[in-house]
Amino acid sequence: MTPLLEIRGLRVDYGRGRRRTTAVDGVDLDIAAGETLALVGESGSGKTTIGNAVLGVVPVAAGTIRFDGEDIAHATPRRRRELTREIQVVFQDPYGSLNSMRTIRQTLVEPLIAHGRAGAASARTQVEAALHSVGLDPHAADRYPGEFSGGQRQRIAVARALMLRPRLIVCDEPTSSLDLSVQAQVLNLLSGMQRELGIGYLFITHDLALIRHVAHRVAVLLRGRVVESGPVERVIDAPEHPYTRSLLAAAPVPDPVAQRERRLARAAAPTEQR
Repeated sequence: MTPLLEIRGLRVDYGRGRRRTTAVDGVDLDIAAGETLALVGESGSGKTTIGNAVLGVVPVAAGTIRFDGEDIAHATPRRRRELTREIQVVFQDPYGSLNSMRTIRQTLVEPLIAHGRAGAASARTQVEAALHSVGLDPHAADRYPGEFSGGQRQRIAVARALMLRPRLIVCDEPTSSLDLSVQAQVLNLLSGMQRELGIGYLFITHDLALIRHVAHRVAVLLRGRVVESGPVERVIDAPEHPYTRSLLAAAPVPDPVAQRERRLARAAAPTEQR
């Protein structure tokens, strides 16, 4: 079966000549329809750059990005606009990702009109259905983003991403700015939409503790390269690469006693073992 998204030998550079920096180098990834692949690593590891390459935001220096068998790594601007019907994004910041001067209805209607998916009456119905699907009052469509909490705004961002019924969504740290209870709500929402619609997710995060609950597979990035990948349970429970083990050791655990014991053990470990 052809993967929904297939990345081979991806390289992304920033700058030119002697000032050139390679942000992503030789990355191979696959995502099937209805599957979540988590990209995990520290800041600067290349996670967001890979997501931006899939979205066509940054140029690709080498390699291929195939979506449903089509290489889109060097797609034309026109083709990129067409691909937004199939590939969407949910950003990290629920406050900055919505236009504060536009009502929620105006924000959600925009992609429908741009892609000729609905007339005025149909668009109204679809907007209200989208808000209902993410657990918000459809009558709130004519309110502005500033009238909603952070968790509600992120639900609206998810609704916007779903308006065109995409097949792939890039989720770039979609819950990192939310408190734990709201994180759980948004993650449950994304999982429910995946089960219902068969969406594939490229889930970008720095939080290894989170991915057990959201992903099927994980790829661990270090300085732009994948150093370990596989099913979530295997990578989390039996990590092979030292970097993966160090990320897991640094991840917080819910038990404060266990967390304190872990910190003490790390502090007491010989320098060469850290």
